[in-house]
Amino acid sequence: MKYIYKTFFFFAGIALLASCEPKMDEFKPSAGNADFSRYVALGNSLTAGYSNGALYTSGQSYSYANLIADQMRLAGGGAFVMPVVTNEDGLLAGKLKLGISANCLGVSSLGPVSAGGSPTGIPGALAPVGYAVNNFGVPGAKSYHLIAPGYGDPAGLAAEPATANPYFVRFASSPSTTVLADAMAADPTFFSLWIGNNDVLGYSTSGGLGDVITSQELFTAALTAIVTNMTANGAKGIVANIPDVTSVPFFTTIPYNGLVLTSQEQVDALNHAYHDGLLGINFALGQNAFIIADPTSPIGLRQIKPTEMVLLTLPQDSIRCGGWGSSKPIPGQYTLVESELGAIQTATQGFNATIKALADSKGLAFADVNALMKQVKTGLVYDGMRFSVTYVTGGTFSLDGIHLTARGNAIVANYFIDAINGKYASDIPHVNIGDYPGLIFP
Repeated sequence: MKYIYKTFFFFAGIALLASCEPKMDEFKPSAGNADFSRYVALGNSLTAGYSNGALYTSGQSYSYANLIADQMRLAGGGAFVMPVVTNEDGLLAGKLKLGISANCLGVSSLGPVSAGGSPTGIPGALAPVGYAVNNFGVPGAKSYHLIAPGYGDPAGLAAEPATANPYFVRFASSPSTTVLADAMAADPTFFSLWIGNNDVLGYSTSGGLGDVITSQELFTAALTAIVTNMTANGAKGIVANIPDVTSVPFFTTIPYNGLVLTSQEQVDALNHAYHDGLLGINFALGQNAFIIADPTSPIGLRQIKPTEMVLLTLPQDSIRCGGWGSSKPIPGQYTLVESELGAIQTATQGFNATIKALADSKGLAFADVNALMKQVKTGLVYDGMRFSVTYVTGGTFSLDGIHLTARGNAIVANYFIDAINGKYASDIPHVNIGDYPGLIFP
């Protein structure tokens, strides 16, 4: 009898434990309140998948828009067609890779070099792709370019200045159409819009000399037209703001005090050349602020301030062997001074206020990419991997210092997905960051 009781309590205990086991609900992707069956993406080079200084096949496949579309298919999304560049070497511009090169002193180092190959060029590359697309990312496009008739007209490429964009020429439905009109013709049920970077980027990358910042009035008018038309037929969507463009490696890699003097003889010679401090210029052993051109200075040059920037396009051999930054001032197209940085910040803040206001007024999801990039700037750990804005090793930005790596795109895609899920009660799964490559070291 004791044996029977013991057996009974043993099996009763097993049953009780089994009933207490946690049950894991199976994750089921869903569209929630949205419809992802026809998704289109509007934007610029970031949306197109531009990376490492070029637009090429695998870079397009890693674009954040394509990664989002892949995940949307699990929640009822349809096909997402891109105007594919059938060339891994690049369209119009050649791709960059990491390689070994020697400087003017014969010292070899690891850095970005041409990947070689044969980039597809004009005119063959500009033949129409011959099919309708969902990815309307156009490298080089500013906000108002998306509503500009003729932006895909081949005849406009020869105008001075050009009125057309060679990347849009490839997939424009007609010479007179607009990016917006073609996007609307796709009859989207859902759209993403990330535009505005180029409205300040051209000014920034040219040191404030080669382009102008889009006016707030023009930007607001363009964004209002785009969002109003894209939502006119009931489509839902997500809009993203723009990060501080000067936070990317193109602007942060070369330090303001990158002039390193290793001997007292060098120090004395430079100080003497600049009249031993009488001009407000002083040098010491170690790191020193570069000498830059400044037309507002009485002598046309000065030392750069810690709050100012040197651009990645600065010819390094001119520093090492041409005396730039020490005996000769660095030309203005390679620097951003305080007044130029102030203009960039003012424009960025104004553009982002417009973007957020439009998202709110139309009930759209909003991706605060500016906040995301601030996280990356201070160091971001994602899926056990560390990301930063450090050039090459940071893992977020490609070798051109502006566009994203495949993993950088995956981070942005997940950020968009979180915003979409939060707004529309959908369940789009994340992409796995580790599934995508980083920069390839030789």
